[in-house]
Formats: sequence, C-alpha cells, structure tokens
Amino acid sequence: MTRQSEHIDVLIIGAGISGIGAAHYLQTERPGSSYAVLEARGVSGGTWALFRYPGVRSDSDLHTFGYAFKPWRNDKSIATADLILDYLRETAGESGIEAHIRYHHRVRGAAWSTAEARWTVEVERADTGETVSMTANWLFCAGGYYRYDEGFTPRFEGRERFAGQIVHPQHWPEDLDCAGKKIVVIGSGATAVTLIPALADTAGHVTMLQRSPTYILPVASKDVIANTLRKVLPAGLAYRLTRRKNIAVQRLVWRTSRRHPRVVRRLIRAVNIRQLPAGYPVDEHFNPPYDPWDQRLCTVPDADLFKVLKKGTASVVTDRIATFTETGIRLESGRELDADIIVTATGLNVQLFGGMALSVDGEPVDFADKVAFKGMMLSGVPNFAFAIGYTNSSWTLKVGLLCEHFTRLLGHMDATGTDICCPELPDPAMPTRPLLDFGAGYVKRSLHVMPRQGLSFPWLMSMNYHSDVKLLRGGPVEDDNLRFASAARQAKAETSA
Repeated sequence: MTRQSEHIDVLIIGAGISGIGAAHYLQTERPGSSYAVLEARGVSGGTWALFRYPGVRSDSDLHTFGYAFKPWRNDKSIATADLILDYLRETAGESGIEAHIRYHHRVRGAAWSTAEARWTVEVERADTGETVSMTANWLFCAGGYYRYDEGFTPRFEGRERFAGQIVHPQHWPEDLDCAGKKIVVIGSGATAVTLIPALADTAGHVTMLQRSPTYILPVASKDVIANTLRKVLPAGLAYRLTRRKNIAVQRLVWRTSRRHPRVVRRLIRAVNIRQLPAGYPVDEHFNPPYDPWDQRLCTVPDADLFKVLKKGTASVVTDRIATFTETGIRLESGRELDADIIVTATGLNVQLFGGMALSVDGEPVDFADKVAFKGMMLSGVPNFAFAIGYTNSSWTLKVGLLCEHFTRLLGHMDATGTDICCPELPDPAMPTRPLLDFGAGYVKRSLHVMPRQGLSFPWLMSMNYHSDVKLLRGGPVEDDNLRFASAARQAKAETSA
C-alpha cells in the first residue's frame, strides 16, 4: 500500500557531495522554497561513506573539490575519506541541511504531469518497508553516475578454483586481514594506485596486475602555498586565492596535455624515471598506449606508490589473465602469480539518476533518446535537473556552477509566473555524440543507456570551467531551446477554446 506524503518544491535525490551542495545553494538563494534530500542509505556522504577500502582518498585537491562557500582548513590538500566525510557532514550540520535529509528513502520512479505541473514520486522506505508517494515541482538528481550496490568485475576464467579470498574494493570487508599476505590487485586506475601503498604497509607483498599502463603522476599531499596563505590571511580569502591557483593549474595541465600530448608524455615519463629504481622498465609498466587525459590521469600523493615499488614491498606486472588457479593467477605469458587475496579493482557499473524510472504524461522516458541541455537537464523532460561534475578536473567545480544556474532558473520562473521548464531540441535529427567523451571502461560499457550531448552550446557537455563560469553564472537563463509555460494559463486557454 502506498501512503500519500507531502508536497515539496524541490526534491534533491542523494545526500553526497552534490546533494549537500545543491541543498546549500537552494536554501541560500531560494530561502522561500521548500526542499527535501532523499537518501537511499542510512548515512550521508555518498561515495565517501560508501568506500571503505584501505587508503581511500580523493584524487583532486580539496581546495577545488571542496565547496566554494566553505573553506577547506585541513593542511592536507589530498585528503583521506574520513576527513572529506567530516567536512561534508559539518557542512550539512552547521547550515541546517541535515534536518532536511530523509534517510532510507529510495526513489523508485517519478511521473510528470503537465496538467498539474508536478512530479509524483514513488519512494521506498527501507526503514519501514512502506512505499510513500510524494509530489514535487522539481526533481534535482544528485546521485552521481555509478551503482552503489555493486561494482564491476569481469568474468575471470577459473575464478571458482581460487582457494583464497576475492574482494572488490566497493565491498571491502571490515575484518579482512592482509597482514603478511600475498595480494594481487587487478587494475591500474585510481582505486588500485590508492590501495597498493596502503596494503603494502602490512602485506607480505602486493602486486599490481594491469593489462596496460596508466599515466601516474606524484603530487604533494600538502599545498605549501595554501597552508602559508592561511597563516597570514583570513581563511576565506586564503581559500579563494588557493582555489583560483589550483583551478588555473588544473586547466593548464589539461590543455597542455591535449595540445601537446607528446611533450606531456615525455615529462610524465621523466618524472616516473626519477621516482622509480634505477633500470626499472618504465616503458613496460608506465607508458600507456593512449595520450595523456584520454583517460583520467592518476595522481599519487607524496609519490607513495613509487616509494613502495622502490622499497620492494610492491611490484607491477603488465600482462593478461589466462585463468585463476587454486593458488593465484596464471598469465597469458605463462607466468604465475601466487596470491592469498585477489582484489578486483576493475571499475564501476554506471547507473544514472539512481536507477529510477521516469515518465512524462504517461510515456516512459528512455534516457538513451535524450540529449543533455547545459549539462544539467534533458530534452523533453520538464522540471528535471541533474548534477554531473567534471571528468578532467575537480567534480565539484561543475556542480557548484550548475546549482547556481538552477537557483537562477527558479527565480526566472517566479518572475515570469511560469511553472514548467522544458528543453526542446531545435531539430530531432541534430547531430549528437556520447554524453561523456571519456575513455574509461565503465563509461564505454554504458554508452548505449546514457543520454547524449550535442556538438555546441547549449547542448554541449562542457568540461571547461572558465567557459562555464561565463555561461552558467553570468549568462542568461532564457534560451531559444528552453520552453517556459504555465499550467494554469494553458488550462485556461484550452477551456476558452
């Protein structure tokens, strides 16, 4: 039985870094709007509360990954999950957002009615077992783009033969004992390069097994300039200056990588050589077949990965898996890797919008048929916004700009007396391309179920912060591709006709 609940102006889905940020902007810029944050799990924090594997941390600096409105005060710029989680929960607590979070509320589906200019949302209560129906003027989906209940593990021949323990980082057992064990970590992305130094502290030996290399660059875990500025300037000013500096550095690295990939490849290789033992086969294990930033570049704080390689407590093997065996993994080269524990750091499963189903006036929404508008709405779907951050710099930089634009959009609708806002394609045959132009395996596996993007603004999924500042913060809300309407005026016109 479904119980009818209250009406909310804006329903924010997800209480992670994007959802808490959206709530802040909404209550700050739109204090008269009612809102609730629906969180499927029993805790806030999103990714930073979900992942529990050893060493879990950010791979972006917290002066840009943190919120623009709340300075990051810890001296660690590359921070561990516990510090990030404290920061997020402090933000939610001190500003009253926590009181608006509804835990154990999983959104199963939402149906839009143009006649009523509202969404009817079906919510499953995990704590009580009941289903609640809520209505809202707007949905703001802040749940990221991957599944929380399962990570991606490819099929490995002979997996069932392995006598040891197989673990996926997304489901790390709290009681897993790694001390003195031989551990093979399959993968070479951000999760793998985070895990390996942490495991190597106590394990007998850790092997990173990769099919192909990844660009890996050491960075300082502490930002000396940021920490110095904080000592001599007010915290807010020091944070703003550091943020601008780091945004500029991120953009410089990305643009240089795209314009001069050979130069950047040589520079990264030279840095790797300096960090690795003399005579190390750097081209075999640290020279990817693609250009820098075709996939996300991995950073390692204080060169921790290189330190354990130099120490000998960890090693890298570049090969393909033939089969699991009773005692480890046999590679295509014929080499065998002994293991007590195998960690499948093999990626994520993409799931947009929390897996919920949408319909518009009775017609199911097929996300693969939709095109993203300004990177925050979908063609043909009224009063629906979402937050997907940058893939080439800090996620939160984009989310903050989207939230600012969203509140401006609501203000425009109030000023014009409209209650419906819907992007419309200028031409159904408009050329499109994948939503995320990103070479990661988890993205490629899911392109067939994801919305798409156009070739130019406003249908472009921009990854340029400075362009987005001009367009989302300073640019107009009105657009030829955005239709505003009033349900009441439409009904009156239809009655008169």
